[in-house]
Amino acid sequence: MIVLRGRDVLVLRRGDPPKRGFLDTPGGFIDAGESIEGAARRELLEETGLRVGRLERLGCYWDRYYLKGFGYLPTMNFYYLARWRSGTPRAADDAASVEWVPLSRLSRSSNRLAWKHMARVIRDAGRRVRGGARAPANF
Repeated sequence: MIVLRGRDVLVLRRGDPPKRGFLDTPGGFIDAGESIEGAARRELLEETGLRVGRLERLGCYWDRYYLKGFGYLPTMNFYYLARWRSGTPRAADDAASVEWVPLSRLSRSSNRLAWKHMARVIRDAGRRVRGGARAPANF
């Protein structure tokens, strides 16, 4: 989930492998019987303690995830855009820390983003914020 507070994005620093220490956004795997939106909301709450209102579909992005003993597995990553309303995020679950980062700073190549697809996610979120228009989500 991409949570925006003005033009800042909520980011996590991963506390566990894979990609320990890299920047990430709240999210994770879908539990059996759970909806995509339900999983996004659950992961946001587990990792930051935050709840958000209405979600906008941002898009879906292919990538891969390494599981010890299995190797690389393909993943389809569904992203929602949400607006922060209130509350102070706190790092929990597998997040080592949490912070608000300007969207423009996240798009710089010097940031250590956890997953390859995240550069496209940040680009698409930036376009949505700058343009204000809703781009059709691909899910």
